[in-house]
Amino acid sequence: MASPTGTSDAPFGRTLTAMVTPFTSDGAVDYEGVQRLAAYLVDEQRNDGLVVSGTTGESPTTSDEEKDRILRAVIEAVGDRATVVAGAGTNDTRHSVELARAAERAGAHGLLVVTPYYNKPPQEGLLRHFTAVADATGLPVMLYDIPGRAGVPITIETLFRLAEHPRIAAVKDAKGDLFTGSQVMASTDLVFYSGDDLLNLPWLSVGAAGYVSVVGHVVGAELAAMVDSYRSGDVENALAVHRQLLPVVSAIMTRTQGAIMVKAALKLVGQDAGYVRPPLVDATEEQTTALREDLITGGLKLVD
Repeated sequence: MASPTGTSDAPFGRTLTAMVTPFTSDGAVDYEGVQRLAAYLVDEQRNDGLVVSGTTGESPTTSDEEKDRILRAVIEAVGDRATVVAGAGTNDTRHSVELARAAERAGAHGLLVVTPYYNKPPQEGLLRHFTAVADATGLPVMLYDIPGRAGVPITIETLFRLAEHPRIAAVKDAKGDLFTGSQVMASTDLVFYSGDDLLNLPWLSVGAAGYVSVVGHVVGAELAAMVDSYRSGDVENALAVHRQLLPVVSAIMTRTQGAIMVKAALKLVGQDAGYVRPPLVDATEEQTTALREDLITGGLKLVD
């Protein structure tokens, strides 16, 4: 299925949120909540893309059947007006291939494939892993380079080799190496997306197409305005938005796990996305109080 918002220089859109998965108090997936949240993120928060079942979506603790139902629910809700990217990466190549094929059958517009985590494969192993997943479907692939979780970076040499694959289209970078990213963008057709909300504007400044954000759950419209301003040449306004959002980014991304804090933030703005699954734990009262103060400082309107 063709992406409704992708372009040649931004194949997955520009402002994407790595969507949380709403759970009920007893730990079940709230599929109606999934659709409500997806519609809110696209229609009110100006996201032109969503990543489903990434780390922020608590993919390590959802089953393959749940992932398929979540993806189909999101596609049904917003798939005609936003690019829906399915998280298909695991540390098992065969399993990742199975998830990729299931996502294609469900109607996903693209795949997010994370560096295999925990088992620390060598670069040749990364090359074969990503190539196997990209070969398995006709969908465009966004690599997810996050050595802080995976333990292994995708080196520049490996990125150059992966760029030769016709369906490996982009990189979500959570490595924070703007120089290496610049070199890859200058020498290949790979499109970069910021995968670290702390560096959204810096990544735009070196050529990234946009971002895959966590804070986009509550400030997606502001992030869309920032990329629009930057691309139109209004760097001063882009910088103003960046600085306005600093308290929000700090509150959600630097104090504990992002899915925990963003679910608390959604509740504060009146978009309850439910609970997290163990081993995650919901935000404490102290964390929520500090979060409230920072969201207000960042200009958000909260519910009582």
